[in-house]
Amino acid sequence: MLHMIKKNSRIFFSGIGGSGVSALAGFMAKKGHIITGSDRAFDNGEHPLKSFFPSQGISLFPQDGSGINESLDLAVFSTAIEADHPEILKAKLIGIPLMTRPELLADITRSFRTVAVAGTSGKSTVSGMLAFLMERLGLSPNFLGGGRVSQFRSPSCAGNSLSGVSETLVIEACESDGSIIHYKPEHTIILNLDLDHHSINHTSSMFQTLMDNTTGKILLNYDDVYLDRIRRSDAVGFSIEAPSDYRAENIHFMAFGSEFNINKTTFSLSIPGKYNVYNALSCIALLSEIGIPAADIADVLPEFLGIERRFDIHLNDGVHLVIDDYAHNPHKIEAMMRAASAIRDNICYIFQPHGYAPTKMMKDEYIKTFSTNLRISDRLILLPIYYAGGTVSKEISSRSLAEGIRVNNKTVDLANRNEILHMAALHDTYVIFGARDESLSEFAHSLAGALNEKNPPHR
Repeated sequence: MLHMIKKNSRIFFSGIGGSGVSALAGFMAKKGHIITGSDRAFDNGEHPLKSFFPSQGISLFPQDGSGINESLDLAVFSTAIEADHPEILKAKLIGIPLMTRPELLADITRSFRTVAVAGTSGKSTVSGMLAFLMERLGLSPNFLGGGRVSQFRSPSCAGNSLSGVSETLVIEACESDGSIIHYKPEHTIILNLDLDHHSINHTSSMFQTLMDNTTGKILLNYDDVYLDRIRRSDAVGFSIEAPSDYRAENIHFMAFGSEFNINKTTFSLSIPGKYNVYNALSCIALLSEIGIPAADIADVLPEFLGIERRFDIHLNDGVHLVIDDYAHNPHKIEAMMRAASAIRDNICYIFQPHGYAPTKMMKDEYIKTFSTNLRISDRLILLPIYYAGGTVSKEISSRSLAEGIRVNNKTVDLANRNEILHMAALHDTYVIFGARDESLSEFAHSLAGALNEKNPPHR
């Protein structure tokens, strides 16, 4: 449909503040379309994008149907918008063409030479890292991601999209809504496979379909146990442990970065953790496979400083450390905790579960992950489950997780944000994590401020 959308089309985005929808809105605006939108988060309070969109000439409306009118050529809806929402009902009533966010994204991919980055963990970082490296290497990519690349952010760019002049488009191919099976990319990277939005079997099937729809290179993590079930003979492998085409060797982990070799070329990474070595390996493998010399990749890789809310440091004064992270499923949480534990001996983790249905589905895995990775010196504080609105069954609470973790003799408490801020001086190191809620970053900033005020740095 993208090639059929006439120039300067008027497109309304419902749920425009969400990570995926905001990327599409920004991208389509850069491509010359006239964009408007709404978001319940904007109606309920402040949001990082609430002032950004108007600064770019994108008009915002209350999410009550007032933004839907006959002048529109298309209305695009987040999958979080209910079928009986006033904006959907009004668009149908006056005959405005409707698409969901994943439908529009799938359509856009058909107009480009698309690189799809999939996996239950790491795809925001890898799609952003790959787009950044391509941009620095002069390839002028287009990019649609779920996370905001720190170095893409500017007064005119939110950081989660990029409008280049090439035919290449890098996308974060999320399996959460099932739309991944409709993508037909040129190249595909699959990072890992674990429990998240769906069962492992269901996600495995979707990844298999994505690979079947890929016309060019397929790159797989050869160390991932569950990806073994869909490994193909024509796949290009990357790894740390298993033999593969792109295997990292002589890895040296540092507090906030790492260094490693691939086929006698030394690569340096400015973001921490073993999981980020895997992320970098996937980018190095893809770029190498399309003909970029390893030395050129090694030159620009250290410049990548990460994605917002991915091990985002709000305070590091030598005494206090406050980190904000998007980790929300057991696999992501374990990887993040291992990276953090390599930096500090005593950590207070603050986790906000993201949604009632995901928390219920992953309850046992959450309990196992925290019980395994919390050290005697660590503490876990659980915030109330994040509720984004809409119709949902609230059959579980953070207390259910706490009770299961306590059985395994780990220190876990329940608290709200104000209570945590008032007791900030109890710990020197905090890691705040959870998905979807933009205000967690603001909370991390407030916690860093509270530490500076109540427990000033040692001189």
